[in-house]
Amino acid sequence: MISTILLQAQGAGGSGIYGQIFLFGGIILIMYFFMIRPQQKKQKDAKNFIDSIKKGDQVITIGGIHAKVSSIEGDTVILELDRGFKIKVEKSAVSAEFSKKINETK
Repeated sequence: MISTILLQAQGAGGSGIYGQIFLFGGIILIMYFFMIRPQQKKQKDAKNFIDSIKKGDQVITIGGIHAKVSSIEGDTVILELDRGFKIKVEKSAVSAEFSKKINETK
């Protein structure tokens, strides 16, 4: 009878540990699918957008400047704001989110 009680006590404690492991594993999976994975996808899309910028594209910088790409020199982009007025910015300063919206409305 005492051995039966001890086995039941050990069994109850073991299932509690497995339940906690399952709970923490589930929390980690939820965090991955709702937080980490979307952020990685957003970064990948932004990188692909920056790599695909070409001459003549209408873009918006992260500072809110609307311009047309005049030329690309390595990691910098020369933007034409008005006839003859050009500025040089880093490619990373071009906003993928807003530039896509501008190109979709055309």
